[in-house]
Amino acid sequence: MRHIKDDAVLDKFRLRLVVAAGLVLLCFVLLLARLVWLQVVQYAYYQTRAEDNRISLVPITPSRGLIVDRNNRVLANNYPAYTLEIIPAQTENIGHTIDQLAELIDIQPGDRKRFKKLLAEGKRIESIPIRTQLNDEEVARFIAQRYRFPGVDVKARLFRHYPGGAFASAALGYIGRVTDRDLDRIEDADQEANYRGTHYIGKMGLEERYEFALHGITGFEQLEVDSAGRAVRTLSRTAPVPGNNLTLTLDAELQRIAEQAFGARRGALVAIEPATGGILALVSMPNYDPNLFVDGIDSASWKDLNESADRPMLNRAINGVYPPGSTFKPFMALAALAYGKRTPEQAIYDPGVYQFGGHTFRDDKKGGHGSVDMYRSIVESCDTYYYMLANDLGIDRIARFMGQFGLGSRTGIDLSNESVGVLPSPAWKESRFKQAEQKKWYAGETISIGIGQGYNAYTPIQLAQAVATLANDGVMFRPHLVKFITDTRTGKRELIEPKPIKTIALNPEHIKIIKAAMVGVNIEGTGARAFAGAGYTSAGKTGTAQVFSLKGAEYKKHSIHEILHDHALFIAFAPAENPKIALAVIVENGGFGAQAAAPIARQMFDYYLLGKKPSAPAPVVLVEGGVD
Repeated sequence: MRHIKDDAVLDKFRLRLVVAAGLVLLCFVLLLARLVWLQVVQYAYYQTRAEDNRISLVPITPSRGLIVDRNNRVLANNYPAYTLEIIPAQTENIGHTIDQLAELIDIQPGDRKRFKKLLAEGKRIESIPIRTQLNDEEVARFIAQRYRFPGVDVKARLFRHYPGGAFASAALGYIGRVTDRDLDRIEDADQEANYRGTHYIGKMGLEERYEFALHGITGFEQLEVDSAGRAVRTLSRTAPVPGNNLTLTLDAELQRIAEQAFGARRGALVAIEPATGGILALVSMPNYDPNLFVDGIDSASWKDLNESADRPMLNRAINGVYPPGSTFKPFMALAALAYGKRTPEQAIYDPGVYQFGGHTFRDDKKGGHGSVDMYRSIVESCDTYYYMLANDLGIDRIARFMGQFGLGSRTGIDLSNESVGVLPSPAWKESRFKQAEQKKWYAGETISIGIGQGYNAYTPIQLAQAVATLANDGVMFRPHLVKFITDTRTGKRELIEPKPIKTIALNPEHIKIIKAAMVGVNIEGTGARAFAGAGYTSAGKTGTAQVFSLKGAEYKKHSIHEILHDHALFIAFAPAENPKIALAVIVENGGFGAQAAAPIARQMFDYYLLGKKPSAPAPVVLVEGGVD
């Protein structure tokens, strides 16, 4: 019996041994299969992964392209400055390291916050700034203690610089730190690889519009790293390519004179070369210093800019929307000739008021202008003439004709976020308002449109383009700031070819009549005092735009708050016989155009045509009678 039991136990043991051997064999087969899968089938994939873990690419940020004016005066460049930077992979305790560094160098909470954000976005092998723009004393203090801080070093970096400070900031814009919104823009342009290591990007103006031309091509260092991510040696280096340079149509000295002419007043100015569309000056006052944004603007400065009642961050030249006032009248007169509603000799009698639909529309001159033909209507800026004309033309004809000159449409200037403005029409009102009563166009609304009031609202760049087109006999060019782009590698220039957008079908005789009347404005009319003694012949039109409705009452400047004073406007071109410059000026709450805006244009023309440089802001010219 005992022998039988021993055999049974032995059989069980043998069975277990066989099962165990089978399991061991199965494990070996599985391991062998896995080994074949990894070493043979997936060899290429894992070899690449291993190589990627051994080699790291560190971006080298390119220097940003320069921006210069038409005479090669530098408006935006770069300057070297020292930056304290940390390579996380070479630093055991980053927080402790930063605390120790703070004992040597001033490191603010904002610096720590920025570092933390950059650390989360970048690679540990990449150098990340903890403090920028160190002074010489701070650099010397760190160098003496550098042995204490493995993975920390001082590097020379290039920072954006605007030599003129606030000068031409409306055109130039500024650069600032890359945000999530910027990252989306970079991704949409398929530029992610080229922006590795880039912490700053164009935010406004030309810096934004030509960002990808100015940025350049990022270089790379190929580093061999150990298992801890520490750099062992440099395997190769691809140098960065500097960004392209922009040469502008802007005349820096003319721009300076224009900004100086405004003094402390708010407003905008755009000067254009009629034959090309090149912008000679683009002013928005008050302006701001773009250098504040280069390394991240502090909260106090941002609050001052953002909460200022003068709104310095608003680019009034392309975003400010204003009624054109009497600067609208030359175009109304031209429409009257084109549609056969008036002849130059045809006169109306102006008693100083115009009655329509139970409403009284007042002329700017108490008692009226008497008998007024087309020439006098422009020279003396007679409102009653244009009240009547607006009624005769009708809103549809007015809108159709003015639309040809680009009023109420974006000009296409090479700056982002240009405003559209408002060219009023029944169709516009239908789409603008919600309630049925508001959607309806009333005949009385057309009357105010005739003198550039009512719903009329245009940007200074639109007014400048319109008067430049008139000066150029109906040939319209797209306003542009960049003349050509220079490739820094080859030196090749990409010229921004000035091409006409269109030619408005106007009768040359009609243009001649309107130009003659605008010349009369500056010789014997509302602009005469501002242009007395000028050594050239200019053509212009003053304008005054109401900020709030008078509701038929008489305008009394001294009885209302300054912010409610009328805007002063002026459009002009010169020389009248062969226009080389055309401009639009608006002085917010400046009163009459003849007093506040025309003198600014005079200083501009004096310099551009005669080389005369004023030494003070444009004076306010006193004009009797309170005319435009």
